[in-house]
Amino acid sequence: MDDLIPSWNIDEKEILLVFTRASGPGGQNVNKVSTAVQLRFDLENTRSLSAEHKTRLKRLAGSRLTSDGWLVIDARRYRSQEKNKADALQRFQVLLERSSRPPVPRHATRPTRASRIKRMAAKRMHAQKKSGRQKVEIEPD
Repeated sequence: MDDLIPSWNIDEKEILLVFTRASGPGGQNVNKVSTAVQLRFDLENTRSLSAEHKTRLKRLAGSRLTSDGWLVIDARRYRSQEKNKADALQRFQVLLERSSRPPVPRHATRPTRASRIKRMAAKRMHAQKKSGRQKVEIEPD
């Protein structure tokens, strides 16, 4: 497992791999062999990552994060248990790499003069369209 996550000092004991039977097509292979892999990582209690890294990883994890603070990655793409295990570890590594980079701060910008003129012209056109829908009063002669 160390060779699949080389750049991270994550203890192998913190990663839990659970093997289950995959669903879907596959004939007897699906019914007999536990090829699906569920990678579980206790994000809440890990000591391998900094607090900032944990926060960014929680935001990136989304629905893969349980209410108990466990990161769960399901891998059932392949018919082989080894390929699914490698896939789960690779996806975990990608998630770790994405969360290791702090987000680029946004620099506030102002709309250009041309965009302001274009926006005001669009507002005038919309107002004319609305005023054209009003009831017309006919004056008696």
